[in-house]
Amino acid sequence: MSSTRPAARRRAATATAAALLLPLAGCGGEAAGDAAISVENCGATVELDAAPERVVMLKSAAVPTLHRLDVLDRVVARAGVYPDEYYDDETLAALDEVPLLTDRTDASGHLQISREEVVAETPDLVLGETENLTRETLASSGIELVEEPAFCGSLEGDASFEDLYDQVRLYGEVFERPDEADAYVGELQDRVAQIEARVPADEDRTVAVLYPTVGGGVTYAYGRGSMSAPLVEAAGLENVFGDVADRVFEVSAEELVERDPDVVVVLHSDGDPAEVVDAVADLPGAGALRALESGAVLPLLLNFAEPPTPLAVDGLDRLVAFLAANPVQDPAQAPAGSAP
Repeated sequence: MSSTRPAARRRAATATAAALLLPLAGCGGEAAGDAAISVENCGATVELDAAPERVVMLKSAAVPTLHRLDVLDRVVARAGVYPDEYYDDETLAALDEVPLLTDRTDASGHLQISREEVVAETPDLVLGETENLTRETLASSGIELVEEPAFCGSLEGDASFEDLYDQVRLYGEVFERPDEADAYVGELQDRVAQIEARVPADEDRTVAVLYPTVGGGVTYAYGRGSMSAPLVEAAGLENVFGDVADRVFEVSAEELVERDPDVVVVLHSDGDPAEVVDAVADLPGAGALRALESGAVLPLLLNFAEPPTPLAVDGLDRLVAFLAANPVQDPAQAPAGSAP
């Protein structure tokens, strides 16, 4: 995958031949001739003259879908952090062929890149938004942008696996791969069902999904608007913050201790997972948490739970495996001096 140009010429030739033989198609998943591809994303209409050939990717969430749709070779540059743990060997090998502009992030994990660096790649589509690279700032250069709906606040109501499937289909429309997208959705649905079949019928533990600040600071929890909500529900768990409709919100150590979940899932963007586990353990009063006492704390990279992408199915698989390996402890077998 050293160059995308030969493939681009073949696709252009195919599109030209189709335009001569077929009547002009309307806007939709399969554009022909001058017909535009038009999709709704984050409250805006994204319009493309043809399936994008030069894509700049600023976030990692879309990688598995692009690879499965066989369009990852259209990504001419990427920026941000792309942990190896997210990808199988084949996807990782393809991703490694894409030049990395920068992986600079600030203390909160936000990508640091200039508009000029992105525009210099002459993309026809950018995937992912940053504080200084928004739909509006790119529009002046004629560049369209697609963001994960969870990250722009456009998901309505409680998150669900349907949000995941809808986003896969959206990429299928954008890249004119609707059949491949539908097939991928079917595979993901089957896999979710297979994972759920491994969940014991009597699994009734509670859970909190957190994103702590390493080194001290704000701790975030995830509510019903987060993909982590249907994920933990599919694993047979009850979210102790399931009464909160928001996707993510600040939570105090006192409230976490008061709700005292049986299991804690700790999300992080990169680095040593032990550091985020320690960040929870260092919260005031955290020593009283049952999850810490029993060792039922699972660190997960962010995209395994957020936003709704195929990586969340991998997250579900990891969570169910973790629960099976860390069953509810029988109080009669608890160490002497431990809490009942």
